Amino acid sequence: MTIVTRRNLIKASAAALAMPYLGGRAMAADPVKVGFIYLGPIGDFGWTWAHEKGRKAMVEALGGQVEATYVENVKEDASALPVLRDLAHQGHKMIFTTSYGYMDQTIQIAKEFPDIKFEHCTGYKRADNVSTYNSRFHQGRAVLGTIAGMMTKTGTIGYLGSFKVPEVVLGINSFTLAAQAVNPKVKVKMVMIDSWFDPAKEAAATETLANLGCDVITAHTDSPATLQVCEQKGLYGFGQGADMSKFAPHAHLTAIEDIWGPYYTSRAKALLDGSWKSIDTWWGFKEGSVVISPYNPSLPKDVAAAADKIQAGWKDGSYDVFTGPVVDQSGAEKIAKGARLDDAALATMDWFVKGVEGA
Repeated sequence: MTIVTRRNLIKASAAALAMPYLGGRAMAADPVKVGFIYLGPIGDFGWTWAHEKGRKAMVEALGGQVEATYVENVKEDASALPVLRDLAHQGHKMIFTTSYGYMDQTIQIAKEFPDIKFEHCTGYKRADNVSTYNSRFHQGRAVLGTIAGMMTKTGTIGYLGSFKVPEVVLGINSFTLAAQAVNPKVKVKMVMIDSWFDPAKEAAATETLANLGCDVITAHTDSPATLQVCEQKGLYGFGQGADMSKFAPHAHLTAIEDIWGPYYTSRAKALLDGSWKSIDTWWGFKEGSVVISPYNPSLPKDVAAAADKIQAGWKDGSYDVFTGPVVDQSGAEKIAKGARLDDAALATMDWFVKGVEGA
């Protein structure tokens, strides 16, 4: 494994460009270089940590065929451009950009390096050498919403969001609709913090939700901060991206685990055997990219059974939380009775369902 930082990556790139061209083809045994850029630190125990687990799984599965490097703490702005450019100059043949905010930067660098394959996570812009991939997190959100709706005593539950992007809006709506299905009077208080990873802001926002009467709070951000506040206050919560039960053994009811290894392995294999094509991939419970972690032993049996039923329904196609009738916050019908949203509508969702309270 090679660990890369912005500083030594840029130095190495400059040194490589200064070396004389040696020519010749790489030996057949040389591993193919695959790069990753991460939004946060690999120790966030959430989103980035899950991607890092996926990278390691890919390396283990493919052995010496690949050499995988990563750069952590890359901001979702123009500062990502030199990082991507340097990975390209370092000889990486495939680069995974693992957060929504890298979308335009990925497309720009892909134009500069048409022979390199790029894979962008949670985005929607593609090119001949750019694929997109995502996970159906909203399926897991319906499981969490079911549990929250059954566990709340106040009838008020909280959702800590990052940005108003389709992934987060979709998650909030799925969580809310599932909670309303088991508890029609439930209200969902929503707070956005305009950050994916900021433990201090996450904790402060959780305090706000607790003060609003929320006794079950879920987070669509990357650190365990929300759970830690819930643990201190005797509230319930859920892990994000990984099992976070060690941070809050009482509060942590379960978690959505992001399993990226199979996808990373399949795409690297396609690169190696020459079958790689630009595609859009959206896996979920059925494919194993969304997994619910073990339930807290304190979870009542009927709640666990209801959560299991939601998982089974997603897997066999008998359940879809976005089955109409569904109305938005204003009361306007968004999904007709008996209808279901297609993937295009899910992937571009920009409205909130009735029952979500917040800006």
